[in-house]
Order: sequence, then structure tokens, then C-alpha cells
Amino acid sequence: MATSSSTSFILSVLLAVITFACMQIYRGPLSSNQGMTILGGFVGSILFILLITAVGNLETMAFGREYSTGLFPEVISCLLLSTLVSGFAIHRVCATVCLLFSIGHIYVMNRLSASKYGPAPGSAQLVATKPKRKN
Repeated sequence: MATSSSTSFILSVLLAVITFACMQIYRGPLSSNQGMTILGGFVGSILFILLITAVGNLETMAFGREYSTGLFPEVISCLLLSTLVSGFAIHRVCATVCLLFSIGHIYVMNRLSASKYGPAPGSAQLVATKPKRKN
């Protein structure tokens, strides 16, 4: 079900705040053992997805549907913010796990976006061409 950019922005900001609050509330259990620390890093990567969704929708509302979210500064700043939150809120290992999961998530999001909307403008594409024969 598709929603408008403003509705999606509000939902992603609210869910990001709730996710951050849950990370703070469950700080102790999430840093108690190895498996829970990995889960804390995964929750941090979910925070990254919510942040990048909010930023993308905010840019769509401000600049129009033609504007696309770029690697710098949008993705890098959201990645840095979610990694720092995971590291300081839960455990330092959560920051590393969050970074790894977030890189995987952004790769999948990029592939899904490219399959639905086509390649981003200005991106290089390899086109297979037949070599011309000289007569």
C-alpha cells in the first residue's frame, strides 16, 4: 500500500523515535551477551532504514519527485547517526554490527530502487555492443 511522502515521513520519524526509545529502554538486555549484541546492531540498522526513509521523503516534499537521495550527505549522515546511536546507546560492538547490516540494507534498497525506477540519472551503465567489422 503506497502512502504519500508526507505520511511516510511522519510514520518513519515516529518509528525512528520509538526504535531509539526501545534501544534506550532495553540497553541492559541488548548488551548482556553476544547474540543480543548482534540483535542490538540489527535494531540500529533498522533505525538507519527509518532515518534514510524520513530524509528521502523530506527531500521529496521539499524538492519534488525528481530529486533523488545521494550517497553524500544523506546516506552517510544517516549511517553515521545510526552507528553512533548503536555504539553509545548499547555497546561498541553494536556499532560495528549496525554498520555491516546497514551496508547490506542500503545495497538491497539500491537494487530494489533500480529495478522499480530504473538506474539513477548520471550513473554509468555498461552497454554491450557488437564490434563493427571493417570491410
